[in-house]
Amino acid sequence: NVALQIDGVLYLRIIDAYRASYGVEDAEFAITQLAQTTMRSEVGKITLDTVFRERESLNESIVAALNKAAHPWGMTCLRYEIRDMKMPKKIEEAMQMQVEAERRKRASILESEGVKVAEINVAEGKKLAQILASEAERQEKINKAEGEAAAILTKAKAKSKAIETIAMALSGNEGSNAAMLAVAEQYVNAFGHLAKTNNTLIVPADAANVCNIVGQALTVYKSLTEKMAEAKLESPTGKAK
Repeated sequence: NVALQIDGVLYLRIIDAYRASYGVEDAEFAITQLAQTTMRSEVGKITLDTVFRERESLNESIVAALNKAAHPWGMTCLRYEIRDMKMPKKIEEAMQMQVEAERRKRASILESEGVKVAEINVAEGKKLAQILASEAERQEKINKAEGEAAAILTKAKAKSKAIETIAMALSGNEGSNAAMLAVAEQYVNAFGHLAKTNNTLIVPADAANVCNIVGQALTVYKSLTEKMAEAKLESPTGKAK
């Protein structure tokens, strides 16, 4: 138990002067004493913390208890207000320490919650960044692969078209002559690129006669043409013709 010194203010009204004069010897003293005992009784029902937290509720309880006893005295209690409360110094210091400890506890909890939320946000940010980076890398690889596939397909189509064009050209009457000329030109160009190695120049014995070089190329081409013609004649299709 804790000893409290409570200072209160009582507001009352005389509603029956006869009862107030003859119903009690000293109405003012009687209602004052009743207010003190009622306040002591009501405060004893609750804890010390509740006294500070629920002062308004305590005031209402005291007013209700006073009106029950004051009516026969020709008075009614309008209002009761607890103006001040004092407690022993040690209790006050202990309560102050408790309040400060509670504040530090709440501050620590709030700080830890803030750190927790911050760490969660940082982790989620890193996770999202990694996901976006992996998605970007994946899309980059897909785009690169699609580009390479498209390039390969384009080159293959171009090569196929070139082969088809060459085949159509060779099937004509002048195709053989054109092919011979092309082979001769390629032979000359190849010799020009490959004949030089470092500072040493490699030349054949008859390099001075360009016609011999062209003639060699044409001889090779004619030989291949004759072999292809013989192969066609020996095939079943060639015999049928």
